[in-house]
Amino acid sequence: MRTVMNFKVLGATALMSAGLLLSGCKSAPELTKADALKAIQADYDQRPAAGASILVDELGLKQGLTDNYWKLTKVYPNNKWADYTLTDAGKKALTLEAGGDVIQWRPDQPDAKPNFMVITVVKNHFKAHDPLDPQDETVPGVDTAKSVTFTESLNFDGVPQPLQDIAHNPGNKPSSKRHADFSLESGAWKLHSIE
Repeated sequence: MRTVMNFKVLGATALMSAGLLLSGCKSAPELTKADALKAIQADYDQRPAAGASILVDELGLKQGLTDNYWKLTKVYPNNKWADYTLTDAGKKALTLEAGGDVIQWRPDQPDAKPNFMVITVVKNHFKAHDPLDPQDETVPGVDTAKSVTFTESLNFDGVPQPLQDIAHNPGNKPSSKRHADFSLESGAWKLHSIE
């Protein structure tokens, strides 16, 4: 009886030792929020800088007129259309997505809400911030993966305050939630993709 008990104890010890060897020796390093954020921002910083696209609605049109980014140059009284031309101050701060320097304000219907897009002359990279805790993830083609949800924001460094104000009007999204996947490669976490 004693010999059988010794074999059971030895067998249990051997199984535990094997389990520790298989699972404990090569554990994945921790992926912290700070490390994830640093990798995401590094990815953004290596991309080409770009101007921020800003939707200008009727409120923004009035703000741009007040701040001397454009001036009224022609009115079409029969259908409430108007043309606005970029001023020198406007040309230094923005370009029109449609090109040229004339804004054609053309509400298609009396109750339509017209708008147009401008792009800031100042070029910046997106900013990543407010990451959530990393979560285990399943990513096709990746053995070990984690994901991090974070906030991506337009960077308005160097953009004149009046344009920043227009960018925060309804219809614009100066920030949005994004999702980054990380893969464990050669014992280190690498940014796999941003969605």
